[in-house]
Amino acid sequence: MTETKTFKITGQITKHKLFIPIEFKKEIQAAKLEHALEKIYAEFGSRHRAKRSQITIISVEEVQKEETSPVN
Repeated sequence: MTETKTFKITGQITKHKLFIPIEFKKEIQAAKLEHALEKIYAEFGSRHRAKRSQITIISVEEVQKEETSPVN
């Protein structure tokens, strides 16, 4: 079984109708970095109707298990 890692992803969504980009920080659990990025593109593309070219990933870092915030 694959170990699940937690990635903290920071980025922004730039849409031509908005004057300033939408900035986001999200913690995603996935097996690989590529899977975490795919989840980000799918979620924000669905939620904000943004194309992949409008979503810019600024930074990605793997979070250790002790540093994760509790989910309520």
